[in-house]
Amino acid sequence: MQQTWRWFGPADTVTVETMMQAGVEGVVSALHHIPTGAVWSPAEIALRQQQIAIMANGRPSGLAWNVVESLPVSEDIKKQKGAWRTHIENWKQSMRHLASAGIEVICYNFMPVLDWTRTDLAWERPNGARCMRFDLIDFAAYDIHILARPGAAESFPDDVREAAAARFAQMSEADKEAIAGNVVFGLPGAAERFSLEDVRTQLGEYDNISEETLQGHMIDFLSEVAPLAEELGVRLCCHPDDPPFPLLGLPRIMSTEAQYRKILDAVELPANGVTLCSGALGARPDNDPAAIMKALGDRVHFMHLRNVTIEGEAVMNSFYEDQHLSGHTDMAALVAAVVEEEHRRKAAGRSDWSIPIRPDHGQDILDDIGRQAQPGYPAIGRLKGLAELRGLFAAFEWSEERATAVPNAIDSAQA
Repeated sequence: MQQTWRWFGPADTVTVETMMQAGVEGVVSALHHIPTGAVWSPAEIALRQQQIAIMANGRPSGLAWNVVESLPVSEDIKKQKGAWRTHIENWKQSMRHLASAGIEVICYNFMPVLDWTRTDLAWERPNGARCMRFDLIDFAAYDIHILARPGAAESFPDDVREAAAARFAQMSEADKEAIAGNVVFGLPGAAERFSLEDVRTQLGEYDNISEETLQGHMIDFLSEVAPLAEELGVRLCCHPDDPPFPLLGLPRIMSTEAQYRKILDAVELPANGVTLCSGALGARPDNDPAAIMKALGDRVHFMHLRNVTIEGEAVMNSFYEDQHLSGHTDMAALVAAVVEEEHRRKAAGRSDWSIPIRPDHGQDILDDIGRQAQPGYPAIGRLKGLAELRGLFAAFEWSEERATAVPNAIDSAQA
């Protein structure tokens, strides 16, 4: 595995020096300050590369920008409205500039309106750690009573509706404001300025867009960009829906293995691939990330390894972000599947045999608490997760090497 770490740029309270001390091998970043739909210029890309390559004292860090996360797909592209054709051309031009700069992996998502959704960004655990949480009752209270979305009540089972009504009745104005802000935090940079009316307006744009229609729009997008990626030697990888079930009346098209397979088969090019996020996919009880890795491994270009604990057996449920080796996903089985896939690729002579992997999210522990890092991206919590994942990878690599070495030794002895 290629051990990577997400960095949000110079404003990130987790520094380049922190990444170096964590022992990562590559950096995952993006140009969040550039408006969605605009071209990423060579100058801006080079500046971010320089920011990663140089420490605060001016000495080289030894790190490089290896993975883009994310080159955003505009809402116009998803809806095929407005300037969507121009935005696709700009996306392709940005891809050319990234390829020229030596960056070969681009992660993106096709989630309507929100990149991810949580109701609590710092939920306290019994040991004092903080983590992100999606509380289904809180979310239903937001959707039905705070946002007051038409038809929202019909989106939830009777028991959830009743519990949401009781929860809402007990909320203070501060509670309502906090949940409304947390829900829209999945819009990068928008948490402080997106009003309830803004959210209603955004949702209204999708009133006539079904799951099948959105899938068609994604296939149209990939039919444009994937052939160019293939030509440039760039690997595109779509992040799954987070959470992987319908919210706010919006269509979900990347929540299951079957949905991924439909998109991969529709644009059957090696460049059209998967970001396998075990936390996003693992928030749904009928998803098994290890099995998905085995099924789609040939097209997995990037991985997020994290874990969630699900609080229920329904597809739509509450969950919280657990420690990396705890929760719904059997992380040992998933890492074993990754090691197996990497050995298969290496034996086949693939140059991309080492898959970029980052310890996604992490609980705020120790000095993380009070650091005010990007929610879900603490320094120590991620380092703990990375250390645990390193241990798993080392053990399975040793097992693979030993399994290969023993038959080879027997063959040599018999010869």
